[in-house]
Amino acid sequence: MASESPDLNREDYRRVRELGQYYRTLVDHYPGRMIWQSDGQSFVYRRSVVATADRPSGYEFMRVEVASQTQRPAFDHERLAQALNPLLTKPVTATTLPFEQVDYNEQAKLLFIPQGARLLGCDIHLYQCRVVSDLSQSAEQKQEVPAYQSRISPDGKWEAIVDNHNLVLIGKQDGKRTTITQDGTAENEYEIERLSWSPDSARLVLFRTQRGEKRYVHYIESSPTDQLQPKHRQIAYPKPGDVLDRPQPVVIEVASRRITAIDPALFPNPYSLSYPVWQKGGRVFTFEYNQRGHQVYRVIEVDSETGRARTLINETADTFIDYMPLTGVLTGSGKYYRHDLANGTEIVWASERSGWQHLYLYDAVTGTVKNAITQGDWVVRAVNWVDEKNRVIYFSASGIKQGEDPYYTHGYKIGFDGSELTALTPEPANHTLNFSPNGDYYIDTYSRYDLPPITTLYRTADNQAVMRVNTTDISRLRAAGWRPPVPFMAPGRDGKTEIWGLIYPPRNVNEGEKYPVVEGIYAGPHGSFVPKDFSFWPEPLAELGFAVAKIDGMGTNNRSRAFHDMAWRNLKDAGFPDRMLWHQAVARQYLWYDIARGVGITGVSAGGQSAMAALLFHPEFYTVAVADSGSHDNRMDKIWWNEQWMGWPIGKEYTESSNAENAWRLQGKLLLMVGELDENVDPSTTMQVVDRLIKANKDFDLFYMPGGGHGVSGSTYGQRLMWDFFIRHLAGRKTPDWNSPVAEQSP
Repeated sequence: MASESPDLNREDYRRVRELGQYYRTLVDHYPGRMIWQSDGQSFVYRRSVVATADRPSGYEFMRVEVASQTQRPAFDHERLAQALNPLLTKPVTATTLPFEQVDYNEQAKLLFIPQGARLLGCDIHLYQCRVVSDLSQSAEQKQEVPAYQSRISPDGKWEAIVDNHNLVLIGKQDGKRTTITQDGTAENEYEIERLSWSPDSARLVLFRTQRGEKRYVHYIESSPTDQLQPKHRQIAYPKPGDVLDRPQPVVIEVASRRITAIDPALFPNPYSLSYPVWQKGGRVFTFEYNQRGHQVYRVIEVDSETGRARTLINETADTFIDYMPLTGVLTGSGKYYRHDLANGTEIVWASERSGWQHLYLYDAVTGTVKNAITQGDWVVRAVNWVDEKNRVIYFSASGIKQGEDPYYTHGYKIGFDGSELTALTPEPANHTLNFSPNGDYYIDTYSRYDLPPITTLYRTADNQAVMRVNTTDISRLRAAGWRPPVPFMAPGRDGKTEIWGLIYPPRNVNEGEKYPVVEGIYAGPHGSFVPKDFSFWPEPLAELGFAVAKIDGMGTNNRSRAFHDMAWRNLKDAGFPDRMLWHQAVARQYLWYDIARGVGITGVSAGGQSAMAALLFHPEFYTVAVADSGSHDNRMDKIWWNEQWMGWPIGKEYTESSNAENAWRLQGKLLLMVGELDENVDPSTTMQVVDRLIKANKDFDLFYMPGGGHGVSGSTYGQRLMWDFFIRHLAGRKTPDWNSPVAEQSP
C-alpha cells in the first residue's frame, strides 16, 4: 500500500533545512585536506570539534611533527581570531576561523587568508594581521609566476615584452630596446603569455597567434543591490563550432635575431598548444598538440637550431581523448599524465590505448614505448610520487581488488619496468594518498559510506605506519538518528557490466509501506558521482519521505574505456538504460522502493540536461523532473566541455541530444530552474527550451531567479520549490500554504 504520510508543515521544512548543520556539530575530528610544509617534516590540517564545556563546536587546526610523531594546535586559535576581527565584516571565534586550509609562506612568515577580493596576511608569532593585497583594486595576486611565463632571460641580460603586437627585447644593463618582429598585427600577434627562454638564454620560443572568433554572453542583472536600474555586463564565452585562435610557435635566436617559424604540419588544426618546455641541454623543447575534436594528441619536439619538429608521442582515439589532468578526483579527473625523468631520456606517459587507463615508459630519444608499466583490467586513477632514484612509481588505482566496489581507490607501487606491483592499502575502503615534498613519507586517509575517515602517516621506504594521525568519532551522530546510505549493484544494459549506486532510504522506513523514489543525477563524462567517501550530510528529500538514489551509469568516468565511450556524441543517453535496470533491481529487493508511480529525477548543469531528457526520452519510467541550470543544448554551452564529449565538427548528434529540439516530446511534470547571471551555462539555454515548450503548447513550471548564478536549487527558495514540486507531484501530498500570514519572513 502507498504511504499515508501526513501533510508537511513549515516546521518539517525548517527541521530538514537545518539538519545538516546540526549533524556537523555532532562529528568530532572530521579531517580536511592535509597540507605538507615545504620541508616535508610537518603538515597541517583542519578537523571538526564538538562542543565542550569551554568551547563551542566548530573547527581546529592541527600541526603534525613527523620526527617526534606528535601533533599540537597549529597556532593560538583565540589570538588569531582576535587579530583577524578588525579586518573582517563578520566577527569570528577560535572555532570559526574564516579559512579551511593553511597557506603558510615560510619566507614571508605569514599565514595567508583569502577573504573575497582581499588577501590577508597574519604573523602567527606576533598575532598581527594586515591586508596584503586587494584584488578589487587590481593588486597582484599572491602567487609565483611559473618559469615558462618569465620575461627575463635566465642570465638576467634581457627582458622580453610584446609591444604593439610584436616582440621587443630590452637590454637590462643599458635599457636599449630592439624590435625583433615587424609583422605582428591585432589579428595575428605575438603573445607574451607562453614565451619561454632557453636555459642558456641564447634563444626563446613564443607563439604568434591568428585570432579567431570572440564570442560574448550578455547578462542583464535585473535587481542589482546597489542601484534601482538594471545593469548590463558580458563575458567572453566560446561555444562549440566557433573559430578558434590558431597559434604557431616561433623561435628567436637572440644573437643573430634570426626568426624561425615552426612548420605546422604536425599540428595543423589545434584546439590548443601547450606551453613550451625546454629539455635538458637547452637545444630542444617540447610542446603538446591537442587537435580539435580531441582524437589526436601529440608530444612534439623541436630542435631550436634547425626548427625541425618531430613527434615523440602520438596518442589517437576513434572517440575522444580525455585530455584533462589525471588528478584522482572522483568527480572530475581527466586521463592526461606526463612526467619527464631527470635523465632527459625517458618519459612516463598515461594512456587508455589498451582499453584501460595505464602508465607507459617512453624512450624520449627515439619516441618509442620501452614497456608498459601497469597493465590489466583496472584503472590508474592518480600518480602520487615518482621515485626516480629507485625507479619506482607510487600510484592510486581502482578495480584491482575483486569483490570490492570498483570505484574504491587503493595505493600501489610498481617498478618502472612493470615489476613488483605491491599493494599499500589493505583496508576495504576508498583511500587518498598524500606524499611529502621529498617523498619520504605519505599520508593515507581512508573512509567508506559507512566508515568515517581514518588517517595514518607512513614511511615510504618500508611502507610502515609511523603514527595514527586522526580518527573521526561519529558516536554522537549515530545516537542522533543518522544512518548510512545503502550500496547497491545491478547488471547494466549488457547484462554483465556492474552498475553501482547508493540508496538513501526515507527516515523510519516502514517495510509495509511504499515510498516514492527520486534520483539525483549527474552523468557528466568528466567524472563519476556516486560518493565513495564517508559523508554525514543527510539527503533532504529522504528526510521528507522519499527514497533517494544516486547511480553511475555507462558513459561516466573511472571505469573501462568502453564504459566511458557510451557518452561519445550521445549525451542524451546519460546511462538511462543502466539506471532504469538498476531501479528495477532495487525495487525487486526492497518492496518499499516504489517505482510503479514513476521515478522522480533532479539534477544541476549537465544533470539538469539529463533530468529533463528523462521526461523527453523515457517518459514511461520517469514522470517528474526538476532541471536546474541545464546545459539543454550542447551547441549553446561552453566549448571545452561539449566538444570534448560531443565532438567536432558540429554534427547531427548535437541536435539529437538537444532538449530544446526535442521539447515537443515532453510528458510528465517539469520544473525548470535558471539563474539570470549564470556564467557556467548560458541562461539563454534554458530560455530557448522555454520558447520551444510554449510553441509546443506544453505545461511546465519555471523558476527564473534574479541575481542567481549556477545551481539556483541550492538557494533557500529554490530548494523549497524543488521539495514542493516532488511532494505535490510525486508523493501526492500537500505542502504548506506559503502565502498564509506568518510571523517569520523566510520560507
